[in-house]
Amino acid sequence: MERLITDYLGWTATAVFVGSYFCTRDRTLRAVQMAGALMWVAYGVLIGASPVIAANVLVFGAAAWTLTSATRRQRPSPDGG
Repeated sequence: MERLITDYLGWTATAVFVGSYFCTRDRTLRAVQMAGALMWVAYGVLIGASPVIAANVLVFGAAAWTLTSATRRQRPSPDGG
């Protein structure tokens, strides 16, 4: 049963990752990337794979960073400029 749950998580993470290629808005893309990365981190923990965990923590961080950077760039400055 545990293996079945792990397999489902891995396949779901794969589907989310592939689905991210169909996102047309940057904000949606980053959110989907972050969700997929969290799924991969959980998968990595379940199978005991440090490289999977590390890679996806980095992906999550990069997606979060670019999401917040894009949000800051889109806000008008307080001085109107």
